[in-house]
Parts: sequence; C-alpha cells; structure tokens
Amino acid sequence: MQLANENMLSHFPQVAFVFSRTGTPDLAADPMPPSASDTYIILKPREEWPDPDLPKDDLIRQFDTEASKLPGNKFGFSQPIEMRFNELIADVREDLAVKVFGDEFALMVRAANQIAAVLREVEGANSVKVEQVSGLPFLEIKIDKGEIARRGLSMSDVQDAIGIAIGGRGAGLVFEGDRRFRIMVRLSDDLRNDIETLERLPVALPQPNPGAPAMTIPLRELASFNFAEGPNQVSRENGKRLVAVTAEVRGRDIGSLVDEAQAKVAERIKLPPSYWLAWGGQFENFVAARQRLMIVVPLCFALIFLLLLSAMGSARDALLAFSAVPLALTGGVAALWLRDMTFSISAAVGFIALSGIAVLNGLVMLSLINQLIAEGVSKRDAIRRGALTRLRPVVITALVASLGFIPMAIATGTGAEVQKPLATVVIGGLISATLLTLFVLPALYARFSDKEARHAGPAERELSKLDFSRVEKVVGVREKAGVEES
Repeated sequence: MQLANENMLSHFPQVAFVFSRTGTPDLAADPMPPSASDTYIILKPREEWPDPDLPKDDLIRQFDTEASKLPGNKFGFSQPIEMRFNELIADVREDLAVKVFGDEFALMVRAANQIAAVLREVEGANSVKVEQVSGLPFLEIKIDKGEIARRGLSMSDVQDAIGIAIGGRGAGLVFEGDRRFRIMVRLSDDLRNDIETLERLPVALPQPNPGAPAMTIPLRELASFNFAEGPNQVSRENGKRLVAVTAEVRGRDIGSLVDEAQAKVAERIKLPPSYWLAWGGQFENFVAARQRLMIVVPLCFALIFLLLLSAMGSARDALLAFSAVPLALTGGVAALWLRDMTFSISAAVGFIALSGIAVLNGLVMLSLINQLIAEGVSKRDAIRRGALTRLRPVVITALVASLGFIPMAIATGTGAEVQKPLATVVIGGLISATLLTLFVLPALYARFSDKEARHAGPAERELSKLDFSRVEKVVGVREKAGVEES
C-alpha cells in the first residue's frame, strides 16, 4: 500500500522524489504503530514546475484528491517541524484535535464518529478522521469454568499452560564466561500460529495418587477458540482514556473554524455523564497567543499614548495624533481581505508595528502645526502649511517601509505563511494611513483643536508682511559695509 502511495505521488511534475518511514525507529523516540507511515514529498524548485505561481495549498489539494482514490488509507498533510510541534502541543499531527474522554470505548468511538460528521460540514476542515482504536485481530480463548471444575483444575492451571505455550516462560539461565542468557520455553512460531495445534495442547490433570501416571487432556476440551477484533491502541491523557478526532485547517483561520465547530457540536452532540470533550492542536497555541495579545496590544497602545502625551503636552493633541492608528488599521484589514488572507498572530504583530509608524507620521505633522500657531500664524494657515510642508516626509516614510516589505508580501518559499500576513498588513495600513493622515488628520485638528494663534502686536504684524529674502539681502550688504544693524 505504501509503494502505491509513493508511485501515485511521484507522477506529479512538481515532485522530485518520495520516500517513507514506517513503524518505530531504532531509538524509539517516535513510537508509531506498524500501520502508520511518514511519507516525505520532496518538491522540485519552483522554476521547474509547470506553473511556478501555483500556491502550495492548491498543490496539496491535488495530492489529497489523488490520494483519496486509494482505498484503505487515511491521509494528513503537514511539514516536519509543524508536525512535531503539533505532537508536542496536543499529541496529534494535525492542526485541530477534538478529544473525547471517557471509560467505554464503544461510547467514545460513537461520539467521535458523530463529531467527525459535524466537522466535515464545517468549511475549512479537511482530512477529518477518527483515531483508529480498534481493528487488531485477537485470538480469544474462553475457558469453560464448569468443565475445569469437573476435571479438578483451576483457572491458573489452564492459563499457565496457555501462557507457557504462547507467551513463553523462563526455565533457567545459560552461562558463557561472564555472560548469561535466559532460557525461554514456548512453542515455535509456526506452531503458535496454528489453531489446531493450540487446540491439541495438553493440559496436565491432577494426579489422584502420588505414584499414578500423569494424565493430560486437550485444551479444546476445556476452552473454545475464536478470532475477534480488539483494541488497536489505548490512548490516555492525564490517566484518562481518550479517542481523538483530528482535522486540518485550510483556507480559513483556525479561530473562527473552532468557534463554528464548537457551536455545532454543542447543539447536536450529547455526551453521557462523566464523558467530556477537549479541543486541542494548534488551537491551544492560538488561544494562548490570543490571551497574551489581549494584554500586550492594549498595553502597547497605552504606552504609545503616554509617549504622545509627553511629546505633545496636551491630551487632546495626543488623541488627535493617536487617531492615525484606526486609520492605519483600516488599511491593514482591507489588505488582508483583498488578498484573501486570514487573521493570524503574525498579522497581529504587523498591526502593532503599523501603529508605531502611523503615529510617527501624525506626530510629525501636528508638531509643525503647533509650532506655526505658536509663532503667530493663524490656525487655518498653520494647518494648510503644515500639511503641505510635511507631505514629503510622510510619503517618504511610508514608501521606505512599504518597499522594504514588498519581498515579504510576495514570498512563496520557506516561512512565507508567516511573512506574507505581516507584510500585507503593514503595506496596506501604510497606504491608508498616509492618505488619511494628509487629509483626515488636518480636518480633525481644525474641528477639535482649541489652539489659536497668539495676538500679535503692530510691529509683529508689519514684520510678518516683509519679504524676508529682501531683508536678508539688505542685512548682508550692510554687514559688508561695516554698518551695525539691530
């Protein structure tokens, strides 16, 4: 089956070669059943693809479509580091895990199958599967208690005979120099796999007299043999049994997907008493990061406002400069929407960086406007001159940051899933912040600022009318002539 999977994947023109690892390695640091394999798909460089611009998610969908045609397989697509982190976080390899805790496997598996059916209806949940907890063939040997009682045997007598024949028992040690080897007594492999041989296994009967000859009876007279399916594995967490339902998240943020899935599961699935659910996987990491951001982001904005307050000296002016933040966030959200990207932790970091740049542009403009008003320029003229004078610095600041983030915004290689949301937010936010800072911020200042030019005397009014270039020329001529001017 694994060779068939590898041959199927090797036919894709984007694939360089495929290899697999099955079972547990020698070091046993990664325990796996023999029914699970890690298939590594090594891709060619993008310039060798038929379509170099094909997104990786679309290529994975093509792999999944072809792999689903092979019966008897359950697939999940991941990357080595991502898979290892998922295992460390929630002991699963997929993005999302719903763990059903309880006591009886039958009830747990039934609830897990119902949850899997609900998840398949949720948009963005792919490769939904239930942990395989049963299906391992077992040989059941049921001892007839009434028969062994009539023969004068006990349960331990029959079980010892079965255990020695199938499992083996130590019978002594063999010494070779300073080494020793344990002697195990059991049937050979071919006999242990033969049901008829096991049925003829002799079980010693108790001797009525000490000198009487030993008598035996075939095991089939004391027990019945049949094959049945038993548990394949028993997973536990914190000492409690669990059955996991896993899914991969594609084309949607994991937060909204889990919210929708939790609502549907709570509405449709009713668990028995003492059974409960736990949502894990990358969702746990997302929840932890979101809780930290709920503290870090308000604290960051508060620090920005305090710095503005110390620089401007007025709470009203600080709020006006801080108004650049929502103007910038609007562009970041619009850029994510236009590129069909979901909100992520890297996007949240981009919003924090964007806020600092946007506030800087607003601070530069308002500082000049306040300076002009303090020099006696009317409020209307100060706003107009401040916006025109600071046009070039604001635009250059936005261009430098935007151009620097363009390679990250169009990245397709390793780490692109982290770089692209951050760069998209910053570029989109800077575009909106620059435009809105140059037009909206002056209007807000004109509407809400209470600063007015101080009253100027007659000499100051006459001085403001002078042509300063001519004054400089006159002063220069008189300095050359040695005339003192006050």
